[in-house]
Amino acid sequence: MELYHPETVHVNGQEFRVYLTHEEIQQRIRQIGNELSKTFHDKKPIFIGILNGSYIFLADLMRYVSIPCEVDFLKLSSYGDEKVSSGEVQELKDIDAEVKGRHVILVEDIIDTGLSMNYLIDKLKRMGPASLTVVTLLHKAEATVHDVQIDHVAFRVPNLFVIGYGLDYAQEGRNLAQIYIPAGAPDENGDAADEI
Repeated sequence: MELYHPETVHVNGQEFRVYLTHEEIQQRIRQIGNELSKTFHDKKPIFIGILNGSYIFLADLMRYVSIPCEVDFLKLSSYGDEKVSSGEVQELKDIDAEVKGRHVILVEDIIDTGLSMNYLIDKLKRMGPASLTVVTLLHKAEATVHDVQIDHVAFRVPNLFVIGYGLDYAQEGRNLAQIYIPAGAPDENGDAADEI
């Protein structure tokens, strides 16, 4: 099967170019998967993916985790079809699993303002997990206005609009195998980040 990873792509009338390659992304995910396997080697964590954006990241991450684990999903919205957050979090799908006393690994595609992640952390902590670990593919540190817990970051990125690898622009672009930024954006690459 051929991965969909053009050098440039047009999505909703805007041109985007490659920012992080498929190989760079996979290398970092492998590192994070290995770290999580070590941390939770004697436990059985449950991975909770935040839909829709995290589904590709979570699927790849779990394939690099070498310990028994479970998976569930929840769905929030603070963007709709826009490029910027509305400032309000809507809960669209709740988790089905019982997380009380469990080791929960919350998996997000991108953390920018921190609004949605703070909402989720508060929600899950009220459910009484044994531990709560936050993993994100991308972190826009410049855009973060809420003091948010992040345990593993794959890449720190500038405050630019990004698509691909699960991230969308008005629901398009999720199937791209790489991360893309607007074609006219400055030429700087994402910084791989270890635990923070």
